[in-house]
Formats: sequence, C-alpha cells, structure tokens
Amino acid sequence: MSLIQRTVRGLPRLPNKQERAANKPQSPWQICRTLSRRHYMYFCVGFLAWVIDAFDFFAVSITLTRLGVQFDGRSIADLTESITLTLLFRSVGAVGFGVLSDRFGRRWPLSANLVCIALLALGTALVQTYQAFLAVRALFGIMMGGIYGMAAGTALENMPTEARGLFSGIFQQGYAIGYLLAAILNLSLVAETNNWRSIFYFGACLSLLVAILRALCPESPVFLEARKNDLSKPGDSLGRSAGRIYWDSLKAAFKQHWGRFVFAILLMTGEKNLPLVNKNRQWWFNFLSHGSQGKSLPYIRTSHQRDDEEASLSSNHNRYSDRLSLPVASGLLISLELFLTGNCGAIVGGIMGGWSSQFLGRRLAIIAMCVWTGAFIPLWILPNSFSGLALGAFFLQFGVQGAWGVVPIYLSEISPPACLAIFTGLTYQLGNMISAASTQIEARASEQHRVIVNGVLVEDYTVVQAALIGIVAGYIIIMTCLGKEYRGAELAKGASAPTDISADTWDEEYLQYKDEKEKPQKQKVQHLE
Repeated sequence: MSLIQRTVRGLPRLPNKQERAANKPQSPWQICRTLSRRHYMYFCVGFLAWVIDAFDFFAVSITLTRLGVQFDGRSIADLTESITLTLLFRSVGAVGFGVLSDRFGRRWPLSANLVCIALLALGTALVQTYQAFLAVRALFGIMMGGIYGMAAGTALENMPTEARGLFSGIFQQGYAIGYLLAAILNLSLVAETNNWRSIFYFGACLSLLVAILRALCPESPVFLEARKNDLSKPGDSLGRSAGRIYWDSLKAAFKQHWGRFVFAILLMTGEKNLPLVNKNRQWWFNFLSHGSQGKSLPYIRTSHQRDDEEASLSSNHNRYSDRLSLPVASGLLISLELFLTGNCGAIVGGIMGGWSSQFLGRRLAIIAMCVWTGAFIPLWILPNSFSGLALGAFFLQFGVQGAWGVVPIYLSEISPPACLAIFTGLTYQLGNMISAASTQIEARASEQHRVIVNGVLVEDYTVVQAALIGIVAGYIIIMTCLGKEYRGAELAKGASAPTDISADTWDEEYLQYKDEKEKPQKQKVQHLE
C-alpha cells in the first residue's frame, strides 16, 4: 500500500452504519449513573491536582502589574520571562515524575509532587528580588511539569471505556476552573490585602491539601493489576531485575513508537495558543491556548486602560469593555458578566467536545471544534455591543475548549504500553516548551500594531491574537487529519508487556488496530439485526 493510500485510508471520517450501531450515544446523565464511588474518587483527585497546576500557573500572569511594582518597575514583557521559564522547565518534571509514576504508581509520586509545589508556592511568596523570583519559578516549572501525566492517569485510566470521552472533557476544564479561582482571589484576597503574595500563600495551602487527599486514596487499581500481571509471569530468562525490565521496556517503547511521540508533540504545540485556558499538550494546541490566555490581563489593561482587578473580570481573552463606553462601576459589572460568559462557554464546550468524541471519534471532534473556533473569530473581535461581545466570548471559548476536552483521552489512548504518564506528560510539556515564548511574541508583535483607544495610542493585541488563533486552528486541523486514533484502547499494561516489533511503522500498526476494531463492530451489528 502506497503512502498516499495509507494516508487517505487513515483520514478521519463520519462513523459508518456499523460504528453508529456499536457506539450509540449515551447522555452524560446515563454515563454518570454507571460509575461507582471509586471511579469518582480517583477522578476527583486527579481533577483537583490539575486545578492546582492551572491555579499556580495563572497566579503569576494575573498579578503581573503588581509584580512589576514589586520588582523595581519592570515591564510586562520582562515579567513574562518568568512564564517562559516555567514552561521551559516543565518537560524536566514530566520526564522525572512520569518515570516514577509508571514505575512505582500514581499515589506517592503525585503526592510528593504536590508537596513540592506547595513549598515552592510558599517560596514564591517570600522572595524579595527579581532574580530569586525567576529562580523559584524555574523550579516551579519542574514540579508543575509532573502534574499533568499523573493527574490524567489517575483520573482517566480507571474509567470505563464508554465514560472516557465525557470525563476527559470534564478533566480538562480543571484548567479553566484554576484560572477562574486565581481571578477570583485576585479580585478579593489580593485586592483587599493589597499584597500579591497572598495568592501564593493560598496556593501553597491548597496544594498541600490535595497532596494529603492523594496520599489518603489507594493506589490506582489499573496500575496494581498491571503490576500483578508482571509479578505473575515467569522469571526473566536474562536474570533482569524489575527496574531493568521497566527501563528496557521504556527504551523499546521510545524506539518502536517514536512516531507517536513526534506527532503528539507537534499537535500539542498549537493548542496552547487558542484562547482561554491552556492546556499545553503540545505546541500548536499549546500555542492556541497560551496565545489568548497567558497575556490576556495585560491585553485588557493596555488596550482598554484597565487595572488588574478590572482585567480579572474581563474574561480570559482581552479587549472588551472600553468599547462599551460605560462608567467604571458599570464597566466592572459588564466585565464580570463577560468573564463568566466566556468561562461558561469554555466549560460547556470542553465537556461537549469530550462527550461527542465518544461517538464521533477523537480526531473528528477536534477538527469540528477547530472549525467552530475559526468561524467565531470575527464575533470575538469586532462587536461594540455587550451582546455581541458576550456571544463572541462564549462561542469562541466553546470551540477552543471543545478541542481541548478531547486531548487528555486522545493522548492517553495513543500512548504506548506501560508509559502512559511519561507519554502524556512529556508530549504535553514539550508542546508547552516550544510555545513558551508565545506570550513574548504576542507582546512584541502587538507593539508594532497600535490603535487609539480613548485618545491614547496603545498596543493592538486584538489583531495579533485573531491572526494567531486562525493560523493555529488551521494547523491543528491538518495535523489531526494526519494522525491516528485508538479509541477504546487499553490504557495500562505491565512494564513487560510484549511489543509487536513487526509493526515497523505507525501506519501499519494503526491499520492493523483499525481492522481488529471493525470486526467486533460488524459482528455486533449483525447480531442486532
């Protein structure tokens, strides 16, 4: 089979009759009723860990103006170096904690990771110099990098197959909730105390609480079953230790499945620069998310002459309220309404995107949400009325987070055997690293495009973000079409699980998997008929 034929055969398509019959949509309520308390327990612990990751990341970007005053009046562009450092060093943590998690389990590595984050949050609150602040944030990046893979594994690997899509969408919205929590604290605790350090004190306490919850919960049953299967096998003929078996298995996975790693990194690279709440998986996915989020508060502040408190209300995506020409009090209320509207769109979109991927397919759901996002860019940037801005905020974030809602389970399902945590975490964070400079790129580009707002010449972040989102959405669509998917694949296997070395390429392996999945679907349809 030629390369073109393999590519065409692997393109996403609408489900056929057999697939529709075998994967009839269940309502979210029906899915939730099938889960046990244990399912919810593991999901909630992983979800809360992901919320902590988002909260700690946005605690800096949401207080940039106050940080500038603290550190000798440094500019917003200078302070974004701390965000860049955090993103750059996340990959180190993804490797370290990913290996520990896949080798020893989710429980104690995740607990230790959260304790380290609590200590570094406390350290951030105590720093006195800009250099010390950068050093602590770099260390923070290492610790934060380990969260995603372990949190996603804890939350999703124990889920029944039919519930994965829905709860993948819910899990990813932990990032939106983390941002929302940081914004609320910036408006309340930070504003009342007039002290940016208070948000980091709160973050330290919250991280420690979740660490205790994770330590109290038992180890993941799926991981324990995989380890039990390993222990029940005959002794290694080469006399290798358990650790050596794991490392050999990990090296074999990287060697055999390197194509999956490259694809996941390239895909995730863009998602972070869609607008709202990142979600790093990757460069383009990360670019998609980071571009509209990491710098959103400065955008509102400079483009619309608002302070940090008003910016926190204005939604994750910049511009808005000055176009409405309202008094300050009314402007604050409008900003709050827009902020809540955008976040509601993000949360609803993420859940719907994940749920729809269960019967449409992971890739087709991502593509549909990217097309949706591109269609609503004009409504996001052009209106001068509240209703127009609110609709734009809601529907754009619906599409962005709809695409992101599929990412956790998509990465988990294409993960090679025995390395779920390191695969999902590393590809996600490498995408973050590549997109780390996105906030600075946007800031510099916006300095070259200025507009007059209320008689003041300011940077035009709107045009820059709109262009970036459109480009990135197109890129993600192309990459998703070229990828593969393993919907319903087993998420965890033993470290010594056999690998099919005869599958020399991802294409051959995918086509074999696809044929195997279609056989039981056809048999099920024939039985129903």
